[in-house]
Amino acid sequence: MSEQPNPDSTTGGLASDEQRRAVRRRYRQIANESSSCCSDSDAGPDERLTRQLGYSEDQETAVADGANLGLGCGNPNAIAALQPGETVLDLGSGAGFDCFLAGQEVGDTGHVIGVDMTPAMIEKARENVATNDVRNVEFRLGEIEHLPVADETVDVIISNCVINLSPDKQQVFHEAYRALRPGGRLAISDVVLTAELPEDVHADPESVASCVAGALPIVNVERMLSNAGFEAIQVESDEASEEFIREWDADRDVSEYVVSATIEATKPA
Repeated sequence: MSEQPNPDSTTGGLASDEQRRAVRRRYRQIANESSSCCSDSDAGPDERLTRQLGYSEDQETAVADGANLGLGCGNPNAIAALQPGETVLDLGSGAGFDCFLAGQEVGDTGHVIGVDMTPAMIEKARENVATNDVRNVEFRLGEIEHLPVADETVDVIISNCVINLSPDKQQVFHEAYRALRPGGRLAISDVVLTAELPEDVHADPESVASCVAGALPIVNVERMLSNAGFEAIQVESDEASEEFIREWDADRDVSEYVVSATIEATKPA
């Protein structure tokens, strides 16, 4: 393992507004082109990538085409242990793939809310609601630092490679804590930093928007979750993710700096 970066480093080298603009620009383009951040193809992710991210063949075929854009770094549903009747909130829901999978798990008595700050993604996700003919999934436009949900109304929060994109990750965890009911839980896939990034990567809007420059060391993630009030915090890196992460940048092997991780925590009952 490479030397751990400075634990006091919390964001990329861009101002907050510039960071948000870069992210919106990238994901607006992805929504409009229905392409993957990890592939130049307009056909979405191939089967190999879907398996690398941790999705089964059954999960892949359970959702109609158009929702799976291959934008994640894992499969949060695999660790969420969702139960029928639960209310699930997806932070940065994109075209809705994880939401539709969660909707199948919680059933007709459950409810799934996807939140995304890119209008084009929300439009695409809402179109996919009709395509998948579901009634327990909805999508709301909003920033994950200011969630459009009421206090203590959610049982489980999932997210897939999105929190690293936020310029204020501590606020994201505070908002997640606010939205969860007592005893509620986080089940997140994201990237974490394993070595200091080159300075030019920190200052590159494309690197921020492509899930690299905004990654944090595990110690930062753990501290922020604790600061927000969470307990039973577990952050575990997945070294096997290097296989697909190294394909994220044509100019450098970013798997030398970031790795996928599962992030779990619980709000005290």
